[in-house]
Amino acid sequence: MATAAEFDTSLGYRLNPQVALRPEPFGALAYHFGNRKLSFLKVPELVDLVRGLGEHTSVEDALLAVPQQRRPQFRRALASLAASDMIRPR
Repeated sequence: MATAAEFDTSLGYRLNPQVALRPEPFGALAYHFGNRKLSFLKVPELVDLVRGLGEHTSVEDALLAVPQQRRPQFRRALASLAASDMIRPR
């Protein structure tokens, strides 16, 4: 499990198979069935990004769909999700 400091955006990531995303009006709830952690994805664009991570060669490639001014915020969110094992390197 990567810490936020170790999160490498040049790597490809994917949603952990033990994680379920439940759509909510604000975005989604992410529940990890292995470690029983719950995360709130507070914007629908982040939910779309997380769902599509596995289709990209790297996190940076996936972030190209995000407006440049919002990318730092999304990188931090993804680093937090990686640190809690919600997403993992491919």
